[in-house]
Parts: sequence; C-alpha cells; structure tokens
Amino acid sequence: MKLIFEKSFPGRIAFSLPSDSFDEIKLEDSLPAKYLEKDKKQLTEVSEVDVIRHFTKLSKFNYGVDNGLYPLGSCTMKYNPRINEKMAGLPNFVYAHPFSFPEMIQGSLEVMYKLNQLLCEITGMDQYTMAPASGAHGELTGVLVMRKYFLDHGEKRHKMLIPDSAHGTNPASAAMAEFEVIEIKSNEKGTVDLGSLSQAMDSETVGLMLTNPNTVGFYDEGIETVQNIIHDKGGLLYYDGANLNASLGISRPGDAGFDVVHLNLHKTFSTPHGGGGPGSGVVGVKSKLIPYLPTPLVDLDQNTGKYFFKEVGKKSIGMVRSFWGNFSVLVKTLVWILSLGSDGLYQCSRASVINANYILAKLREYYKPAYDRYCGHECTLTGREYKKYGIKTLDIAKRLMDYGFHPPTIYFPHFEPYADETIMIEPPESEGKEVLDDFIKTMIVISKEAIENPELLTSAPHRTPISRTDDAMAVRRPILTYDDELILKDELNYQEKDINF
Repeated sequence: MKLIFEKSFPGRIAFSLPSDSFDEIKLEDSLPAKYLEKDKKQLTEVSEVDVIRHFTKLSKFNYGVDNGLYPLGSCTMKYNPRINEKMAGLPNFVYAHPFSFPEMIQGSLEVMYKLNQLLCEITGMDQYTMAPASGAHGELTGVLVMRKYFLDHGEKRHKMLIPDSAHGTNPASAAMAEFEVIEIKSNEKGTVDLGSLSQAMDSETVGLMLTNPNTVGFYDEGIETVQNIIHDKGGLLYYDGANLNASLGISRPGDAGFDVVHLNLHKTFSTPHGGGGPGSGVVGVKSKLIPYLPTPLVDLDQNTGKYFFKEVGKKSIGMVRSFWGNFSVLVKTLVWILSLGSDGLYQCSRASVINANYILAKLREYYKPAYDRYCGHECTLTGREYKKYGIKTLDIAKRLMDYGFHPPTIYFPHFEPYADETIMIEPPESEGKEVLDDFIKTMIVISKEAIENPELLTSAPHRTPISRTDDAMAVRRPILTYDDELILKDELNYQEKDINF
C-alpha cells in the first residue's frame, strides 16, 4: 500500500474556503517569532476523497473483536456491547468535571457507589477502590495495601510468594513494592504444589499472589488448603482477577479466603481492551484492609440520599491515580452487569468454559495439551509435536493470519517441563459454535500443512498487508520516517502471491 506521501500531486487540495479578513493578518504580529516555523513544510497535496480512501483502507488492516475471533489466552478479548458506549457517551458523564462540587455530579457518584456494591456482591469483598488504571496498576495497589497493613501492625515482612503459573506482572508488582519474590513451582497437574507452598510460607512472608483459575487455565482444587497455609502464618491471600471470566457468577474469591482482589474491568466486564480504550484494575478488600485503600471512595448519606466522597483516613496508601480513575470504564462495566443480571453472569462464565473445553476436545489430537485434563475458560495446547518438521509455534500462529484469524497467545505460560511451544487459546462467551468450528477446522488444516508442506508455515503470513517481519528488529528499530527513495514492495507481493488454501 502506498504511503499518503506517494499519493501527493502538486496543486491538489482537500478543501476550499472563501477568503476572509484573516488573510490580512500576519502571523508575526500575533505569535512570538520563536514559535513560527522558518522553513515551509512540504506537506502532502491530496484531495478529500484520497484522504478518506487512504485512511479507510488503513483502518481495515487492523484486527479487533469486531472483525472476528480474538483468541488471546489470558486476555479475555470479548465483544464490547454498543449499549456500553452509548451510556458512557451521555453528556452528563462526558462533561462531568472531576473538580465539580458533589451536588453537581450525583449521577457519576451513584455509578461508582452502585458499581462498588455489585462488585462486592460478585466477588465477596467488602469495599472497592475504583482508582487503579489497569490490571498491573491494580496489582501494585493491592500489594501496597498489603504492605501498609503489615507495617501498621509493626511487622516488616519482606517476601511475597508467587506461583510459576502467575501472570508476568505479578512478580514485577511485588518487586516494585520492595518485596523479595519467591517462586512456587507447579505440580504435575499444573496447579500450586502444596508442599512447596507450605515450606516457603513463614512469618517473614506477606502472602501469596494467586490467579484462580491460573494461567494454564486450571482451578486450584486445593484452594482451601492454600488459604489455610497462608492464614495460619498470619499472611494475606491476593487474588489476581485476570481470569475471573471462568468463575463469574459461579464462585466468589472472598468465600475462598482471599483478602485482596483486583479485577480487570477491561477484560471480564466487556469494556474495550488495549488500544481500544483505557483499562481499569479496581481493587477490593476485606473489612480489615479498608482503612488502607486509596481515594476515591464514594458513600451514601442515608438521611439526605446524597452521594459524597468520604475521607479515606490516615492509614490510606494515598492517591494512586488522579481524580476518579478511568471513569468511562466504570460506566460501561455497570451497564454490562445490569444488562446481564445474576443469571446472565453465570451463563457468561458457563459459556466461556464450555467454549474452551470444546476447542480442547477437538484439537487435542493435533496439538498435544500441556496438561491433558478439563480446563477453565482457556486451554493450553502445544505445537511441540511439529518441531521434528522444523515448525515452531510461532510458525503456526503466523499461518493462522493467512486464514483471517488473529493468532492466540503463544509461548506463555513458559514454565518447564510441560509448557514447551505453548498455544494458549481463550474463546470468550461471545463466540458462537460456528466461529469455533471454523477456527478448529483451520488449526487442523495447518497441522497437516506443517507435515506435508512446512515451508508454507515458516514463510507465513502470505496474505497480509505486511509479510513476515523480524520479530526483534521490527520492535527495536521500526521505520518511522518517510524516505522517497524507499521502494515499497509489500502491496505488490500481497497481490501477486498465490497460495493454495
């Protein structure tokens, strides 16, 4: 595809306006000279239709949940209902200023208050802070709350236990809070090894950060024993809510003994993910940890019926995010929860678990599971059987792009000896059986290609706007400037390649 610079034609313009009195005003008389560009920039000269067509075509190169299945494991890339966007775009929310008097923003405060109540009911917590701006930010906030709790009680605990199946941000968050990270190995079933956990937990340890179901997609059946091991030594149990889509409406972390919970509202609760919008990693705690939460916290005056920001107290860890956090995400989350109701939340998780196990059952013959047993909302397969044909998991993922599918998560989780050449697939509840069947059929076709014509995979993708790039150099040394001497061949290659599908 040509760059916009290559479509420029001297004298062509995209608009035409009548002359006015501003033409008589010299910029030198209005702006300081230091802000004026001395050399005239050679901008592109294109028509309006050229601009529209160029950027419309560019937009079609992107892939998102509106285009098709987005099976990224451990990410929950589900459909974002348009009613969410409609409600978040209401003028009273869009134009609410964070410095407004509480009397002027009662609707916004009510959103935060009611969302807190609902999230507490869903997870079994006693209070949430809506401030954290992402999942990792929520982790850090939760860990800082744990740190402040022990310091307040005169205990200088300095270690944090984290399973090898945890999200990669867990150890980073613990390290940022100045804790020594102690890794707990998984057992042969892919869950926490209780013996190792019991041996590692002591009076110098803050507690355990646990994702349940974990990053391999399995529930820790020994969760009651886990929480006893942690609590018997005075520790706290932290719940990473990135995988809540497997238990939403089915089980509550608070009932399983967790003291701190962070939720990825931009995952489980259907709001845009990544480049589609801001995240939100709200943090909920049990009652004994409420004094350590950051601002803002919203409460209701039962006498007047008015909502207000309440004081967090001297024990609070302080502000972690300006103003109200990513408020639009809170609105969308509330809309989604109210749209589904309690039964809808249950059906959401039920469908996501069924979808994942359906893919596992259909593909286990072609891609050996990392652990061959029922999973939660995501399944972990491997491409290691194709290594003898010179094929890596990366090649399988690249080939999927030729068939119009976004690749799933690969090489994660990465702990040995089971997780070799991993392919983690998470088909959320918003995907129907027909879509899953198309994906399964494509994965089976690719498995045959890997054996019969491995070069198809090692040189893939073939039918994308840009062919295979150097994965390291494309990130480290991207070409961000236009060079008119550079000959772009991608579009020509894209049109000429004839791949037998």
